[in-house]
Amino acid sequence: MSGGERHAEPVDVHLVLRRETRDGPEVLLSRQAGNVYAAGLWQMPSGHLDGPHEDVVAALVREAREETTVVINQADVRAAVTVHHRSPAGACRTGYVFEVRRWKDAPRVAEPDVCDAMRWVRLDALPDGMVAYCRAALEAYAAGTRIAVHFQQPGDAIAYDPGADRLQHLPDATGPSADGPGGAVAEFTERAVGRITEWTDTSWARTASQVWRAANRHGGAWYVKVHQNQRFHDREVRALRTWVPALGAAAPRLVAADPELRAVVLSEVTGRPLHGAAFPDWQEREVFRRIGELARRIHRSTPPTACPDGAGPAVGKADRHLAAARSLLAPGDEAFVRDLVCRAKDLPSLEWVETHGDFQLLH
Repeated sequence: MSGGERHAEPVDVHLVLRRETRDGPEVLLSRQAGNVYAAGLWQMPSGHLDGPHEDVVAALVREAREETTVVINQADVRAAVTVHHRSPAGACRTGYVFEVRRWKDAPRVAEPDVCDAMRWVRLDALPDGMVAYCRAALEAYAAGTRIAVHFQQPGDAIAYDPGADRLQHLPDATGPSADGPGGAVAEFTERAVGRITEWTDTSWARTASQVWRAANRHGGAWYVKVHQNQRFHDREVRALRTWVPALGAAAPRLVAADPELRAVVLSEVTGRPLHGAAFPDWQEREVFRRIGELARRIHRSTPPTACPDGAGPAVGKADRHLAAARSLLAPGDEAFVRDLVCRAKDLPSLEWVETHGDFQLLH
């Protein structure tokens, strides 16, 4: 041990008061007010230990009652993440973050001289104007990280700044399963969403398909996809950034994209795949009706554009699809389709709208 004074720093506790909603988990934030540190910024309910007589769990229960009036049983406190933090001024502290999903009484502002508002926010949509330290702790918690380091630099703002994100996720002693992509793609994913504890290969049974489901220990899940060529990557990323948001909860959200890896990280969407599914006639009609509604929303997601010169009916594409479907066609079907395609050549050009190439059931 080196000589000199031993390092000492404050210990604080942070409360992740969590509730489940149809749109995903929400956590409680409070806004600092008055003559306090980080006034005007949002953070989790938190506080310091009163002294050596008080452990971190007892401190959390006390602080929660004093700040929000909620009553928490110590048996309902769960360890979430520990964060070693350094402020822009150079002072260090260790924060213990705890999750609580059961409590008594509705939270409300109990100390109006230091807190002027409280609100529930989605864990995957944290607001602007947060204390950077608190934001880092919540992101580490959401990612399933057990220990994180958040050392700010001189000149950094107290408020969260995505351009100066100092959060470092420390890996666990045991890594993710061997079913993951490994290497640079796994590192890219964990930079985007934090520590992944479970990988599941969900690739399609087709050449060059590379898709994985990535999950953390808190139940958060995403999909990671590596495109087989640059054209596919650029096309899908453009769609995810432009018209896909018009589909709302029916479509995934683009979390991150890396053009060099040709990889994307997407949010998980509830539901089940329709590929290969068999339905009675009435239910299949309903499925196609809903597919049609989504297709219409895609077509209307952006203003239409003029048809490029020479972009008439895709005769070559029709030939390819007819060849693939020939065994399913009745006598005369192929000639009928070819006649329609030929007639379409003489029709006036239509405006171009956004389309999706995979809106179909596969049997």
